[in-house]
Amino acid sequence: MTTQGLPRRIKRAFIAQAVLGSVVLFAVIVVASLWGAQRLQQQRIAEESQWFWHELARDPDTARTPHTSTLKGYFVPASGAPDVPVPEALRRLPPGMHVLAEGRAYVEQRPEGTLYVSFSPRFFNHAILAVTLPALVLALLSLWLMSWLTYRISKRLVVPVAWLAERVRTWDPRNSDAFKVDTDELPADSGVEVRRLSRALVGLNRRVHDFVRRERDFTRDASHELRTPLTVVRLSTDMMLAREDLDPPLRRSLTRVQAAGREMEAVIDAFMLLAREAEIEAQSEDFDVADVVAREVAMLQPLLADRPVTMAVEDRGGPRLHAPAGVLALMLRNLLSNAVQFTTAGTIRVIIAPDHIQIADTGIGMTPDVLAKVFDPFYKADLQAGEGKGVGMSIVHRLGERVGWPVSLASEPGKGTTATIQLVRRAGS
Repeated sequence: MTTQGLPRRIKRAFIAQAVLGSVVLFAVIVVASLWGAQRLQQQRIAEESQWFWHELARDPDTARTPHTSTLKGYFVPASGAPDVPVPEALRRLPPGMHVLAEGRAYVEQRPEGTLYVSFSPRFFNHAILAVTLPALVLALLSLWLMSWLTYRISKRLVVPVAWLAERVRTWDPRNSDAFKVDTDELPADSGVEVRRLSRALVGLNRRVHDFVRRERDFTRDASHELRTPLTVVRLSTDMMLAREDLDPPLRRSLTRVQAAGREMEAVIDAFMLLAREAEIEAQSEDFDVADVVAREVAMLQPLLADRPVTMAVEDRGGPRLHAPAGVLALMLRNLLSNAVQFTTAGTIRVIIAPDHIQIADTGIGMTPDVLAKVFDPFYKADLQAGEGKGVGMSIVHRLGERVGWPVSLASEPGKGTTATIQLVRRAGS
């Protein structure tokens, strides 16, 4: 889901505010109008009734009941007056104020007689509507106008931030000139805060560029300085191994030196791979996974010579990949070394499947707490004689994430550990 920009979110907020304010304002005015109309009607009826009783007490012969376009009154003396045309609907009502379908009715009974007053609110409601409707329209227009003006002002304040965010989005830390903000380039409405932020970002860009440049120089120089002596060792061992008169013990020693040199080169490649930026790929080659597994197993097999531990490889259709073979070899070497180190008796099984490699041992295993932290850098657990997993598992985990071969562990104390490298085939596989 695409995240909305700040200007659009502000626009939606103001629209929602205007709509909600309009609804609330409309409801308040309507409720107030209805309540006011009801109060005015009751007050009008009460005043007319009081006036009639006052006139009746002053001069019964001249007293007249209310009779207007909205009010009609009927008085029935206590002595009785059958000729008074009181509507039947009013005559049946008890004393008090009543609400009828056609309006309101009021009945008041005194010793002098009974007063009936009917109120028709049609003209009264028209007058209330004539006053309320223009006021409501004017209030709504004022509310929308104020919301629109406030939105325009807010948008002008946000535009510099949105402009700066777009510049930051295209920022490339490897290029020191990629993020330069001149004061004249900022939008006209940029405030002091935006200008301070732009200057801070420019300074941050310079510092990050310096860090990236120093890191790039270090990895280049370190790689060169480390590879040069290893190249000398490898070439020297190759030349000496090419001699046919070499004693067998010396040949075995030179072979181990040669293998150790290649192993060190793979370690350097792995560290350089982790130090590079994510978009820089490691050197790939075509290789059979089974061949890499066989070499690593053969290299560690001598470490089990004096222990009742069997290391077996089971090939269930190992794939051929186009990927960094040295990275896979280093990952396998670390996982196999841990299996060898923490297995005192039993078996170490290496299963090669089309989509994964599994290393299962019958060693001491790990508790859930240790298993949860085993991939943390420099984490050590007192698993055996003060030894721990160390930094190797962290490197394996990071290498797996970098090349797309995630590593997972399953372990149970006293029963062993199973490590799985999930293989992802690449183009050219």
